[in-house]
Amino acid sequence: MTITTFNTLSQHERQKNLFNCCGATRWVKKMMQAFPFENKEALLNAAKKNWQACSENDWLEAFQHHPRIGDVKSLAKKYSDTARWAKNEQGAVEAAPLKTIEALAEGNRLYEEKFGFIFIVCATGKSAAAMLQLLGDRLKNERNEELKIAAAEQEKITELRLQKLLT
Repeated sequence: MTITTFNTLSQHERQKNLFNCCGATRWVKKMMQAFPFENKEALLNAAKKNWQACSENDWLEAFQHHPRIGDVKSLAKKYSDTARWAKNEQGAVEAAPLKTIEALAEGNRLYEEKFGFIFIVCATGKSAAAMLQLLGDRLKNERNEELKIAAAEQEKITELRLQKLLT
């Protein structure tokens, strides 16, 4: 859709579309207050600014709206509104060897146990092996550092999803 079309959607539809891009209620509210947008760049700039103004609780809320990397079964159930995007973003995992998928599942478990939230990575264009390497590397971080990295990854995901929405 175009930015003009997005601007003229009902409030409910705009909210739903924004929430599919980023599952943080506060971010969506801030974005809704900024409508209408002159162009796509203005929307993307507001998205970035509003995300960076969010708190740790907002970030954690957004993370909860993602399936674990490689958890293809949950895509169809819990994440039905964003399943198409997540499936495309994580497409390389489906073609990965079982050993890699199992290692991702175990890494996800360890990550969530250590940090208290799921492993967030902008998976677009990354192989399952590359994501497994990133997961292993990021498990070495302290929680505060990792939270900031995860928030930056969420920001990338949000931007990509907004771009897809407006094509």
